[in-house]
Amino acid sequence: MKKYLKKYWLYTVLAPLFMIGEVLMDLIQPKMMSTIVDVGVLGIGNNGVPDLSLVIRTGLQMILLVAFGGFCGVMAGVFSNLSSQNLGNDMRKDVFRRTMMLSFQQTDQFTTGSLVTRVTNDITQIQNMVMQCIRGFVRNLMFFAGGIFCMATLDLSFGAVVACAFPIVLVCVAFFLSKVNPLFSQLQKKLDHVNSVMQENIAGARVVKAYVREEYEEERFGKANGDLVDTQLHILTLISFMSPIMNIVLNASAVAVIYVGSIRVQEGGVTPGNIMAAITYLSQILNSVMMFATIFQNISRGMASYRRLEEVLVCEPAIADGGGAKTDVKGKVEFRNASFSYPKSNGEAVLKKINLTVEPGETLGILGATGSGKSSLVQLIPRFYDVTDGQVLVDDVDVKDYKLKDLRSKVAITLQKSELYSETIRENLRWGNPKASNNEICRAAAAAQAEEFILRQPEGYDTMVAEKGMSLSGGQKQRLSIARALLKNAEILIMDDSTSALDLKTEAKLYEALKEGYPQVTRIVIAQRIASVKDANRIAVIDNGQIVDCGPHAYLMEHCEIYRDIYQSQLKGNPLEEEQKETVENE
Repeated sequence: MKKYLKKYWLYTVLAPLFMIGEVLMDLIQPKMMSTIVDVGVLGIGNNGVPDLSLVIRTGLQMILLVAFGGFCGVMAGVFSNLSSQNLGNDMRKDVFRRTMMLSFQQTDQFTTGSLVTRVTNDITQIQNMVMQCIRGFVRNLMFFAGGIFCMATLDLSFGAVVACAFPIVLVCVAFFLSKVNPLFSQLQKKLDHVNSVMQENIAGARVVKAYVREEYEEERFGKANGDLVDTQLHILTLISFMSPIMNIVLNASAVAVIYVGSIRVQEGGVTPGNIMAAITYLSQILNSVMMFATIFQNISRGMASYRRLEEVLVCEPAIADGGGAKTDVKGKVEFRNASFSYPKSNGEAVLKKINLTVEPGETLGILGATGSGKSSLVQLIPRFYDVTDGQVLVDDVDVKDYKLKDLRSKVAITLQKSELYSETIRENLRWGNPKASNNEICRAAAAAQAEEFILRQPEGYDTMVAEKGMSLSGGQKQRLSIARALLKNAEILIMDDSTSALDLKTEAKLYEALKEGYPQVTRIVIAQRIASVKDANRIAVIDNGQIVDCGPHAYLMEHCEIYRDIYQSQLKGNPLEEEQKETVENE
């Protein structure tokens, strides 16, 4: 945390300095009030004659000192907020930056809800801790030490009252803090769970409604929220016991001061004004101890949050940059004995000894049953995951030797589930290339068969897209995602079942446009439908994590039993086959 505070050291120093000014003014006030009571009102030392001019003069001085103290308090608040808020701003950006660098497996381990809590609530707790330490620690330490000193200057017997009350207060504070501190980490975990449930339900709102599971999800959220509330109430209940006990000690101490003071007044050792001042100082001392309890509570909560943030900040990305290999632009992809297992899969291989080469400009189709490893295979190319054995090469260089930015600039990928953002259609497409001209945008949209429906939108390319693309159909979202990928001008285009929502006619036009407009691009097409990959240069058939055969459609129909079975189940005797044939002939 030092590195964050160091940047704002001036604010961090000025805040307590101004706080010292405010506290000094507060410590001076009781003695001045004592003078007003003893000399100005009771006339002690003046034969019992009140001194009105002293009351007015001292009262004006008190007003000026209060105003100065108020100014110092405001400035202390301003500088402590500048320090804590800027620290939180820097920390939040660092955590977000680190989160963006994490691999998929690390993001899954933290969970999305937990990461959201850490970037929001945990950093807020750290900001509160820093602000409390900068302001509250100095303030209460001065009230504690200064109050004891000032009481002792009034009369040593008052110090004896403080000496008796202080251990009781200290034991109470220590007891309650020992009970509360372990609960803060639990509280943040409960908040993680609430955020996770909330996020799942917002993202999957359509599924919840489609299956009429609102009541179930309300119960699930209620349970998560109930756990959070129970933990919070447990903490607040413990803290609520502390305040009355502190007030009992404070009031008992005030009674003791009055009792001791009355004896000393009779002895002529102190004055009534001294007793008033002593009660004020006692209040300041014991309140400072109570405030220390609050500060230590905030420190405990803040440190629990900081430890959670440190888990993210010190987490080294599992997928690290390579040495920065440079190659000519080709688009060749090769798998050499590549095997892969997902983390926490107990070593069960998803892909086994894959050997496959895709030449530049070639179209490779990948076909296989659900769960056969198709998507896992292509995710190894941009290093979303790393192989557990063997190699993946792009342009004859191991992908691990590239800098991630260089490698991923060579690859454009579109998924079955299209991710769009709350921007205009134009800005969504420009995610592929922020510097793309309008002509380039229109060309990519036309190739993706998206231009026609875009122009029908109220404001064309400047039409706003709803959150997650909810204002568009599945096919429209997929076509925009394909246009975005084309706009990237990458050498390798991966289409992971990204045309599943398109009809066969539109899909055929799309592949024809890609063939004519982007002949130099290496295309890897994953599909469930044979119609989607039938015209590819080669088709790799994957079964149980292995490539069982690879070749053109005609070759596979003759030599690959699995491919024939898929073909017959999908197309033989199916009117869709005739529709596709007619489409291809017409085109």
